[in-house]
Amino acid sequence: MNASKILSAVAVALMAVAGAAHAETYEGVHRLTSAASRADVAAQAVVAAHSADPYATGAEAGPAQVFVSTVSRDTVRAQAVVAARSENPYSEAVTSRVAPVLASGLDRASVRAEARAAARGEALPL
Repeated sequence: MNASKILSAVAVALMAVAGAAHAETYEGVHRLTSAASRADVAAQAVVAAHSADPYATGAEAGPAQVFVSTVSRDTVRAQAVVAARSENPYSEAVTSRVAPVLASGLDRASVRAEARAAARGEALPL
């Protein structure tokens, strides 16, 4: 048993030495090299601090850009009416068309009476 402990310790030591041979070396932090002087960088920082944030979104982005349309209001309205009356290009087969108007055989007074009875929880005659 003593020999097996020694052999296992030697094996662990050999694996540690083999692992250390493949490790990378640390060469420290590399120095930055820049052509700009401290004064130039400070001046650029002041300009950046006083300019608008190019990465701002939402309410922080400031007022929205005003778009000027080249199409008249009547033309846009006519296009909207045509689009509303045409079939939906984004729907699937069953709902791709405008729903037809269904005519009912009931008069308005009887439908209203049934709705009131249902709202009050009264039983409807069958």
